[in-house]
Amino acid sequence: MSVYFPNSPTLAKALETPDLLVVLCFCAAWCDACKAYQTKFESLAQQHPQACLIWVDIEDYPELLGDEDVENFPTLGMVQNGEIRFMGPLLPHIEHLNRLIQTMQVAGQSQKSGLPEDLLAQLQNLSLQS
Repeated sequence: MSVYFPNSPTLAKALETPDLLVVLCFCAAWCDACKAYQTKFESLAQQHPQACLIWVDIEDYPELLGDEDVENFPTLGMVQNGEIRFMGPLLPHIEHLNRLIQTMQVAGQSQKSGLPEDLLAQLQNLSLQS
């Protein structure tokens, strides 16, 4: 599976998949670390076709953060079955995210976060507007 962007026309359909693990990478176009990480993030999407990896530029889509403050890049959010499973910064080593995705494939508890409760609905709406 490839990396989606919030305005990807096919994202809304992908988000309908039951039990889908959604991995959001919150970055910014001006961030050099993000630019280097994006290529690796795209490669990781190919390794995890059962997950939906979404690249979110926080300058373009600040509403997707809700009350969450992003101070370090990359910041990752992981959502499954409407629950936040992880939200926080990660060192820009793709192996860390790879292990985290593998771990998240196992059921667990949600995490408290400032992200909007309707985050996936907002992403579907942005996708359908394209």
